[in-house]
Amino acid sequence: MAGTGKLRQRAPVSARANFEYDRIQEEEHTDDVYQNPNNRHPIEKILETDKASVVVVAVLTALAFALRFYKINHPDQVVFDEVHFGKFASYYILGEYYFDVHPPFAKLLFGLAGWFSGFDGHFQFENIGDSYTQNHVPYVGMRALPAILGSLTVPVVYAIMKQSGYSTVIAAFSAAIILFDNAHIAQSRLILLDATLIFFMSLTIYAYVRFQKLRYREFTSEWFGWLFATGIFMACTWGSKVNGVLTVATVGVAVLIDLWGILDYKKSPSMDYFWKHFAARAIGLIVVPFIIYLSFFWVHFALLPTSGTGDSFMSPAFQETLAGNEMLLSAQEIRYYDTVTIRHKDTKVYLHSHVERYPLKYDDGRISSQGQQVTGYGHADENNNWQIIPTKALPETGRGRIVRHNDMIQLLHVNTDTVLLTHDVASPLMPTNQEFTTWPRDDTSRFNETLFQLSLTDAHDGEAWKSKSGYFRLIHGQTRVSMWTHTKQLPEWAFRQQEINGNKNPSEKTATWFVEDIVADETGEDPKERTGHQPPKVPKKMNFFRKFGELQLLMLQHNAGLTASHPYASGPLNWPFLIAGISFWTENDPQKQIYLIGNLVGWWTCVVALSIYVGILGADLLARRRNNDPIPEPVRNRLWNSTGFFFVVWAVHYAPFFLMNRQLFIHHYLASHLASALIAGAVLQFILSETINYPISVEAPTMRRHKRQYVDIGLKGPIIFVLFCIAMFSMFVFLAPLTYGTPGLTGDQVNGKRLLSSWTLHFAAKKTAEVVP
Repeated sequence: MAGTGKLRQRAPVSARANFEYDRIQEEEHTDDVYQNPNNRHPIEKILETDKASVVVVAVLTALAFALRFYKINHPDQVVFDEVHFGKFASYYILGEYYFDVHPPFAKLLFGLAGWFSGFDGHFQFENIGDSYTQNHVPYVGMRALPAILGSLTVPVVYAIMKQSGYSTVIAAFSAAIILFDNAHIAQSRLILLDATLIFFMSLTIYAYVRFQKLRYREFTSEWFGWLFATGIFMACTWGSKVNGVLTVATVGVAVLIDLWGILDYKKSPSMDYFWKHFAARAIGLIVVPFIIYLSFFWVHFALLPTSGTGDSFMSPAFQETLAGNEMLLSAQEIRYYDTVTIRHKDTKVYLHSHVERYPLKYDDGRISSQGQQVTGYGHADENNNWQIIPTKALPETGRGRIVRHNDMIQLLHVNTDTVLLTHDVASPLMPTNQEFTTWPRDDTSRFNETLFQLSLTDAHDGEAWKSKSGYFRLIHGQTRVSMWTHTKQLPEWAFRQQEINGNKNPSEKTATWFVEDIVADETGEDPKERTGHQPPKVPKKMNFFRKFGELQLLMLQHNAGLTASHPYASGPLNWPFLIAGISFWTENDPQKQIYLIGNLVGWWTCVVALSIYVGILGADLLARRRNNDPIPEPVRNRLWNSTGFFFVVWAVHYAPFFLMNRQLFIHHYLASHLASALIAGAVLQFILSETINYPISVEAPTMRRHKRQYVDIGLKGPIIFVLFCIAMFSMFVFLAPLTYGTPGLTGDQVNGKRLLSSWTLHFAAKKTAEVVP
């Protein structure tokens, strides 16, 4: 235990040497008790040599590669979300535009891996279980990328612990939790994003630790190097998967705490000094990462120049930048008296009407107008035809006959010779919205209720309305409601078609429609013949930042919209305890399966370590409140600063999931699990030793040198590490058939692997009770 600390006087900031000496004293709280390094256990001294550390990290890395590449060619079928991420790689090779909720960096790497492996991009990864071998897909080369990154994560975890001042045994302990973990191994062997995310997240942590170790050599080339490395790795993490933004938030929290400390007058001789630190971090951790993040999307757009499956997600202006897009090739200007079919952008139903009328009374007792039904219909039909009627005088010919943005129009239902109308009557399914119906064309008594303003999306004044590309909202001139539909079906009296009603928000984004086809104009001329022979249309240009902004907004919207139920979805509270996993793949005849689940020994050890860590801090705070000092100051400082940083990483990557309403799975916890492995190592060192390795930060040249302290965990540290590895490896081997998908298991063997009753494994044998005669 540390001796009684002496009262320190604040050093004057005028002398640079005294200033720097005071800073290290304040940061490290070295006290006056030092060890004799020769008193350490001989094994501890051997393990702490550079040569021993190299041997340890080499063994860990070799084992990581062996476990992740073992039978990587099995199964030779599409597994779980390989249906998505493999498909995206093929789109890069073919140059076809696609849409996904995740940023493109990891998928670009998969595309590159596929290209290097000789993949031609024509296999579409349509269904789980589709054969790679039969379709000649070089899937092993593509799976090798995450396997390499997942393997390299293990030595990075070791390096994080070593650079943070922990002993070789403790660093190896944290690395072993990742090394032998079944969930990390399963994710690293498949064409999935998490291995890339976790690898670059771990590199971000490592680079930030190295940067912090140079805090007494600020503004040197090495200091800037690790600052920019942190920003670069952070951008790669953010660019790998949408929840990589949590790594950005983690570094942000750490930087704010760091700047708050620098603002202390004992550490900042002037405000200019503070602002220099602020500016350096702003450039290295905001400007540089954002530029790199932008570059991923620039490459993404550059590699996807042609029309593809993602077209329909994008705005018409964006779609017209893609070669071969239907909007670019067949969009036609719409003129008054054209007969058109109109479709809803999201649900794709046609605006439809027929002679049947709304019932006098609805099921809830409300009275309707008994007007002609206007519905959303999912199939082509003559009752989908509407003619555009002008509400102003038109010239005989010329541009005045083209329908334009903000024009006031009527829509005539051709088959019933009635015009579209909405009025202050509640719609059948939504009493808060207005009913849509029609009114006889020749009866002008309700003329004003048949007028609608055409509002084109992102249009300038006077812009022409076009088929295919002219997305629009139809806003009622009198009541200002938007024509809208939703997926709930009307009753049998409307043939189970969708309801069309008036949404009281005139700018409602989901009230967006487009003209599918121009059926005919008043002369009966084919609209395609209006302009005669035209040269091939060249894709339009669009500002990169407009494309980037549009895609970012859509990614956020669709990610939040992933709310559909899934049989293997689970809540965040379940993840640390491995209450449920995910079925990735099954094969019936040999009864093989891949089930994503972690190593119970490692995960539950991390849960216990987290609990102990929170308990230690709570007990220490309570004891200090009563003027007791149970923990030596250097050890306390390491617990709060180093382990505290790991705890911030864990919490920031975990807590936000409690606020999300989207689909969630256990693999969303893998980043936090890595952080909890770091905490587990730190807690084990605290339990085994009352000392720490000090100092670990690089001292400035003008600082007075201090005697070093060494952590001494004796022989008990290596013994605990070996026993823990045996337990981890035993559990890993036990669960390996579920991790690698081989060998096949009998029903009784499956039951034996189900360590928790909540695990939903396939091919389990049904338990039967014996009948006693």
